[in-house]
Amino acid sequence: MDARRKKIHYRAWHRGMREMDLILGRFADQTLEKMDAEHLDDFERVLDCPDHMLLGWITGRDDVVPEFNNEFMGLLKRFHAIPE
Repeated sequence: MDARRKKIHYRAWHRGMREMDLILGRFADQTLEKMDAEHLDDFERVLDCPDHMLLGWITGRDDVVPEFNNEFMGLLKRFHAIPE
């Protein structure tokens, strides 16, 4: 794993809120190696967001703000979707 991906992986698993560690860390474990540069950029931007905002977006409790409502957020939300 290159240095950039290692840094993102670490940040995904060390959020501060355990729930977000599990959500973002598991996502990173499964998808990080396959991400292109654009998705890595998006992931880094997401990691800069406060945990409570991200949790609301991912669970669907809150609407995703326009600047984060992109393909990457869709991937993240689908990864954690609960099957019906």
